Amino acid sequence: MELVVGRVAKSHGVRGELVVEIRTDDPASRFAPGATLRGRPARSSEVREFTVESAREHSGRLLVVLRGVSDRGAADALRGTLFVVDSADLPPNEDPDEFYDHELEGLFVQLTDGTPVGTVREVLHSAAGELLAVRAAEDGREILIPFVTAIVPTVSLSDRLVVIDPPEGLLDPE
Repeated sequence: MELVVGRVAKSHGVRGELVVEIRTDDPASRFAPGATLRGRPARSSEVREFTVESAREHSGRLLVVLRGVSDRGAADALRGTLFVVDSADLPPNEDPDEFYDHELEGLFVQLTDGTPVGTVREVLHSAAGELLAVRAAEDGREILIPFVTAIVPTVSLSDRLVVIDPPEGLLDPE
């Protein structure tokens, strides 16, 4: 299974820098100078390899220079490219309280009393922290649940289950 670790949002400047939206909790090693990235263009299944020349943080995103991408035109051609890794290449997670996004996606969500809530559709990474985007079982709407121990006391990968104890109003339709 391919996992997205970054997406090219746009070019930056005239020397081929790329603005990359980070979708990994380890950008320092994934985008380190010399690292090889596998990139899949937005409307293609073809995967190309790129070598990182440099990366620096800028406004919550990374500015990345790739070998062979030396001007704005080459950078613009990569807009929408997804940088991916194979989930089989990820090291095993040693911390029982940490999870890869793909491990959470598809898990059933219920309240502490067993009431069904829905299914985790995706994990969103924001400046304020991680959120579970849950498709409600009742009406299909999206519910955003802060992924913090106070609200999500239990995650069981073996049972494919997330148990939540939400504060009043969190699950109410807007």
